[in-house]
Amino acid sequence: MTVKVVIEAGAKKTFARAIDWPGWWRAGKTEELALEALADAAARYAVATEIAGESFAPSTYDVVDHVAGGAGTDFGVPSVITDADRRPVSAADAARLARLVEAAWTTLDGVTATAPAELRKGPRGGGRDRDKMYGHVVEADSAYAREIGLKLPEPDPTDRAAIEAHRAAVLAVLREPSDGEPLAGRKWTARYAAGRIAWHALDHAWEMEDRSEPG
Repeated sequence: MTVKVVIEAGAKKTFARAIDWPGWWRAGKTEELALEALADAAARYAVATEIAGESFAPSTYDVVDHVAGGAGTDFGVPSVITDADRRPVSAADAARLARLVEAAWTTLDGVTATAPAELRKGPRGGGRDRDKMYGHVVEADSAYAREIGLKLPEPDPTDRAAIEAHRAAVLAVLREPSDGEPLAGRKWTARYAAGRIAWHALDHAWEMEDRSEPG
């Protein structure tokens, strides 16, 4: 399977984004290191694709576009909406995007359920512990929902029913076909929204996994 990749390059950080696989976006200091990180994360991403019921067997990587990143890129957030993100979304595409986003959340929930409450600190002694990290994702998902036209109360991260209802509303939007234009008259397209939401959930799930282990 050939993986089509867009490179988003900032001054300090570069993202390699697999354009047909929401959330499979990884960063490095250079394009080469970002592509290496993307390939290294394939086995981890396969956990989500299996949950989503998607066949996943990457073998080669094809860089189809380069875009200039900005301050968000250098901060560590893939922030540029590209031509690939503006592609129309058929009904089948939309259903697939939603399945992969839901699988990213399921992956995060599974990791959270088994992670210790106190996570190993980062190299400079920082980093959120488990519950604060999960709460951060819930808070971000609330902000992301506004970007696709939803005005919903932010769920309490300990309220499972509220989180599920919030996610269901987001998935309902993502399941709708799209002409590739920004959703709800804002900036995010359906493809970018799916990718950004899934990336954030998986990025923190993988961080939680890494920091659950002894240094």
